[in-house]
Amino acid sequence: MIDIKKNIFILTGAGVSKESGIETFREKDGLWDNFRIEDVCTIEAFIKNPQFVNDFYNQRKKKMNDLKVKPNPAHEKIANLENKWQGEFLLVTQNIDNLHEKAGSKKIIHMHGTLEHAYCMNCNEKYKLDFELNVDFICKRCNSKGQVRVDVVWFGEQPKGLDLIYNFLNKTDIFLSVGTSNNVYPAAGFIDYLNKTNRKAELYEFNIDKTNKSELFTKSFIGPASETLKKFVSSI
Repeated sequence: MIDIKKNIFILTGAGVSKESGIETFREKDGLWDNFRIEDVCTIEAFIKNPQFVNDFYNQRKKKMNDLKVKPNPAHEKIANLENKWQGEFLLVTQNIDNLHEKAGSKKIIHMHGTLEHAYCMNCNEKYKLDFELNVDFICKRCNSKGQVRVDVVWFGEQPKGLDLIYNFLNKTDIFLSVGTSNNVYPAAGFIDYLNKTNRKAELYEFNIDKTNKSELFTKSFIGPASETLKKFVSSI
């Protein structure tokens, strides 16, 4: 029986968003089939062809805001769990969309950034991304032109919130991995870290298929997260 007074850490990946209609990067039908990583997800790409990169994320933002794209039962159950949880709670997502927030999640870290924000590379001024990214945009703080980019972690950049994440892992009692293959680091290392430093933690995996780290979990639930996680949370 799960004790809701314990500390719970939930990690979510692309599989959760895919059930809501958001394309994933690493599958055969994902975005990598149409765009090379080097062209849209590196600082070098932005320096070489900034508007091409801007347009890529403008399209991702437009897709995210499509009225047909809504939180699915996995998002909703995670938000419901946070609302009822009595211990400490942290949701860490590798997704850059806002579906967790739309479902009601609040205690959340977007470790790979989010399409909801942008910032100026020259002065670090932050912006709510409620406009289309454009090379003609002038930063209101430093007056630099074309330096405002999406606040998404690109390859070669440091993921966000790692200090907070690892501090929470040290006191985690229950760890849920939802919709992620646990192949991409540093998130893929969370389960290894727990198994080395926090052996008392209960580890649960929710994924469409078995992964190369399934054997490290206390239990794996195979199938769509919108179904398996819904049953798991409802049973608590």
